[in-house]
Formats: sequence, C-alpha cells, structure tokens
Amino acid sequence: MRTVFDRELIKKYDRPGPRYTSYPPATEFTEEIGEKDYRRKLIESNSRKTPLSLYFHIPFCESGCYYCGCNIIISHRKGIERPYLDRVYKEMDMVSELLDKERKVEQLHWGGGTPNYLEPDEIREFMEEIKKRFDFSEDAEVSIEIDPRYATDEQLYTIRDVGFNRVSMGLQDLDERVQRAINRIQPYELMEQTMKKLRDLGFQSINIDLIYGLPYQTRDSFERTVEKVIELNPDRLAVYSFAYVPWVKPIQKHIDPKTLPSAEEKLSILEMVIDRFQDAGYVYIGMDHFAKPEDELAVAQREGKLWRNFQGYTTRKGVELVGFGATSIGMLYDSYFQNYKTLREYNVSIDEGRLPTFRGYVLTEDDFVRREVIMDIMCNLGVSFSKIEDMFGIDFEEYFEKELEDLRELEEDGLIRIKDRKIEILPVGRLLIRNVAMVFDAHLRNKKELRFSRTI
Repeated sequence: MRTVFDRELIKKYDRPGPRYTSYPPATEFTEEIGEKDYRRKLIESNSRKTPLSLYFHIPFCESGCYYCGCNIIISHRKGIERPYLDRVYKEMDMVSELLDKERKVEQLHWGGGTPNYLEPDEIREFMEEIKKRFDFSEDAEVSIEIDPRYATDEQLYTIRDVGFNRVSMGLQDLDERVQRAINRIQPYELMEQTMKKLRDLGFQSINIDLIYGLPYQTRDSFERTVEKVIELNPDRLAVYSFAYVPWVKPIQKHIDPKTLPSAEEKLSILEMVIDRFQDAGYVYIGMDHFAKPEDELAVAQREGKLWRNFQGYTTRKGVELVGFGATSIGMLYDSYFQNYKTLREYNVSIDEGRLPTFRGYVLTEDDFVRREVIMDIMCNLGVSFSKIEDMFGIDFEEYFEKELEDLRELEEDGLIRIKDRKIEILPVGRLLIRNVAMVFDAHLRNKKELRFSRTI
C-alpha cells in the first residue's frame, strides 16, 4: 500500500510525541529501579526460556559530526578503547552468570559511536569474548554499524569473517556544501566502493542512513542524493529528520541555525523522499524506514509480525534484549533497564563489581495491554480488537472507550478506518502513526510539557 503525503494534515498533526521504541517510553524510566531489580528480572526471565538479543555500545569516534545526537567520545588516539573493552567483558561476566546458558542468541548488534573504530584484532577478540559467554542460533541476525570513511579492507573482511551478516552505514547527504557544514566529507565514489566490497563479501543486508533538514539542504539538492542512493541499491534505508537541539547536544553549536531549511522546505524534502523511494520500489515501513518488498521487515509487516525495540524495527518479537556498555538499554518482557550514560560512572560501577544499571521501569498490567496496541499500530498498521481481547481477557470497546472516542477526529480526517472491530491505518495516516499511537498512551495524559521530537 503506497503512503500518501497530505501536507495540510501533516501540519495539523505535527506535534511532539514519542517514537515508541518502547512503551512506556524511556522518559518514564526512574532511578528508583536499579541494579538489584535488574539482577532479579534477569534471573526471572530464565523461566520464560525466551531467546536473547544482545546490544553492545561502542562510543568512540575518530571525528565529530556536527548533527550527532548520540552518546560518543571523539578521539584520534587509538588505545583509549582498551580499558573500555575490558570492562565490557566484566559486565558480560556478571550478566551471563545470571542467564540460563541454554538460551540462544538470535540477534546481535554493535552500535555507537563507530564500532569500526576498533582494530581488526580487537573486532576478532571482542566477538570471541561474546561467544565464550553466549550461544548463538544458526540463523542469528548479526549486525554492525560502520563509518565507511574509516573502514579498511581488513576491517570489512574481519567483520564478515567473525560472523556479521548485516551492515548499516551513515551517509546523511552527498552534497559537498552540506558535508562541509556537518563536518562529514564522504564522496559518492567512497560509498560506491564500500558497497561493492560489502556485496562481494556476501553480507545479507545493507542499510544506508540519510538525514533531512541539515544545513544548506534543499529539495532539489537532496533529490540528487536520493537518486545516487537508489543507484547504490541498499536493501534498507533510514531517512531521519534532523533535530537541532544544541542545548542538549553542544556539538550542534557548530551549525548556524540560519543555514537550516525552513519548515516548508523540510516538508517538501520529506515528500520528495517518500515519493522517490516508493517509485524506486521500496516499501515505506514507517518511522523513517524503507525496505525492499522481499526484505524481512516488509514481509513481517505484511504478515502482522513486526515489532519495535530500542534499535528500531525488528522481525523477532519474542526475544529479550540485553544491553552492554555505557548508555545501553535492555528490554526484558516485563521491564526495561538502562546503563549509566557517562564513561566515568560506567567505569566506577564495573570496577566495584556492580552492574552499571542506573534506571529502569517495570510494566504494569495496563502497560502490557497498551504496549501491544501501540506496537501493532506502529509496526503492523492496525490492531484487531479480538486479538487484544484474547491476549488480555478484556472487552476492547469498554477498556478503550475514551480512546475510541478520541479517534473519531482522526477517522474523519482519513488517517484511520475503524471497521469490523479493527483499527486500520490508511495511506494518508501512515506518516502520522505516532499520532494514532499517542491516543492509547496513558502516560501522556497528565503531561503539561512533551519532551519528545516532533511527529514529522
């Protein structure tokens, strides 16, 4: 189903709202839930015998990109990663001791920062240390983020050789003026060469990240980037909206706000992006993501089996996510936990023999119900009343009487259709699924100020 861009409705519904990588969102995490709770919940999770997903945060970068909103440490001096890796190994020891050894790892992801900041021998050692402690399923998704500007042939070979089968690369924009303004010079020829190397090495899936709303971008200039990216033929694409928040991310102070595209121009860019990638055969999955029709994300969405976690969309709903390293977030079935964000606090915790958990959240019965509804809306573009009733033993119309009333305006505007005891996201509503999901978010009701990115 092709997504429809309606400029007036987008303007009407554009407001701050969660991205729903979890429900409740991370804004609900509390420091009253900490290490002892995490230990207890990890042990309890063994009774479910669910498979595992592992995330490792590698915060180091060789240079700073001025748009960046990630938790990073910029250093040209190699060697600073060594103490960090040793502490991550200690964290793995503490966590793996609490987990049933028979639970298989179905997903592994290295994010950052720049994971290929690590030298080939460190990449190999890191993976060996992980596999000493965890047992992988034969069809595990093993993915890594790389910066092609610093990816050597030896690194790429090592990444494939140790078992990675998926790669994600940042590109952002190919326009030279934009690249200079964001401190990320990355020629098309480099991307073309890197793509060829990755294909030759046999990676199953390659994702490219773009950002719209960057300095000096126009609809026409970014369309040239989009055309070149289509030529690169990635399996998946993520096209993120740039959030200018220098008061939160000081590195963005390098960007002159006067160089940013206007709100109208940014909308035009988004409209072009959606049209061009759909014309090229990509499916708009939602929330900035596109995939080829045969890609697992697109297939899972058609089958109503797509889910979201802190890494974004996933095809494996039943897994429990365990995060390692500074700022990492874990997502167990009934609880969420986050590690300390600063390296200093993370290091102190590990050196004292404590898990570096500093906040978390334990779901209530109501959270479970609402999470299922919100995730079905966000991922599978609709929700069946009977499915929710069967899962939780409720009467959907009675439980969500107020929410169904609040959905009337969205239905009148053509964002959704409520029929045969189902809510269906219509083509014009696919860009506004966060707005539909927000209707079911009980945690938003009493908030005077919403500290989220805008829905468009």
